[in-house]
Amino acid sequence: MRADDFSRLEINLPNCISNYKYFRSILEPDTKMLVLVKANAYGHGAVEFASMMESAGADFLAVAYPIEGVELRQAGIKSPILVLTAGTDFFEEIIANSLEPGIPNMYTLAEFCKVLESKGITDYPIHLKLDTGMHRLGFMTKELDELTKFLKDCKNVRVASVYSHLAAAEDPESDDFTLGQIRMFKENADRITETVGYKPLYHILNSAGIERFSEYQFDMVRLGIGIYGVSALPGRKLSPVASFKCKILQIKHLSPEDGTIGYGRYGKISPEGTVIATIPVGYADGVDRRLGRGAASFMLNGHRVPTIGNICMDMCMLDITGVDAQVGDTVTIFGEDPTASEIAAILGTIPYEIFTSVPRRIERIIITDDND
Repeated sequence: MRADDFSRLEINLPNCISNYKYFRSILEPDTKMLVLVKANAYGHGAVEFASMMESAGADFLAVAYPIEGVELRQAGIKSPILVLTAGTDFFEEIIANSLEPGIPNMYTLAEFCKVLESKGITDYPIHLKLDTGMHRLGFMTKELDELTKFLKDCKNVRVASVYSHLAAAEDPESDDFTLGQIRMFKENADRITETVGYKPLYHILNSAGIERFSEYQFDMVRLGIGIYGVSALPGRKLSPVASFKCKILQIKHLSPEDGTIGYGRYGKISPEGTVIATIPVGYADGVDRRLGRGAASFMLNGHRVPTIGNICMDMCMLDITGVDAQVGDTVTIFGEDPTASEIAAILGTIPYEIFTSVPRRIERIIITDDND
């Protein structure tokens, strides 16, 4: 029996399309949509998700690193792909695969132009990253004089877009800061437009920005965590796209004289006896060790069942006492119930980390309708 007969990450296509339509409905008809598929599409499966988004009508895709863009090209993805962290070591691969680099500083820009010049390439699309307050990557205002002077003389590149990143768009207490970022972005982007003599696409809104600051959508927005089912607005019900599921490997009926359960003997058997189910996912599969010893509970046949004992590398045990179950029944780690956000709250983190912690050894399966 294959491992994927036991463990899988189900990607619900109808839910994905529903989320896409929700964000699309917030925007003007001519506003372009860029969908982030970096980090293996936030753990959802880059090739599968990129294909779905291409079919749904996304105008751009974005990845973090060149190798991620190359993977999509090799899988047949045709959409424009923005490489957010292009670096300087993979310009040949970027050009060979028609990827479009994000350029955050003069050094990267100059080095990329040297490579283009050596190949006799002109008007290659690039995307200029502006630092408006995130202070991670990007051109700061004081660097714009040097940038605009360089762009006047460089014919090797064409500025396809100018963009920046909001640091706290989801936080109402930071709204003044966010609006200041947007104002700075518009002013600095306009300086670049005046220099090059044509209008690149402007984009600064992330998922939270789309929901909370849609009046500043400019020419394009970048949809990340929202497409995967997590909203920045309290009470907003987006549809979870990923459901992490596995099947029970074994069930044991234990009595007190059987001792304890799992590594470190942290799993305690009740005086009345305990029924445990062992499932084939552990901390190597993204089920964090801190979810053990009853800290989390998963869904089994309509019942929430807690973990018992320590999480192992490839397995963990659940206390299913009182639940009617048998070997082969399905357990949901996260999905509709519990949600990835609930698991994240237990761990004191964010849903992004829960999604991206599911490794590639867990097969991604596309669910094309609600009855699959």
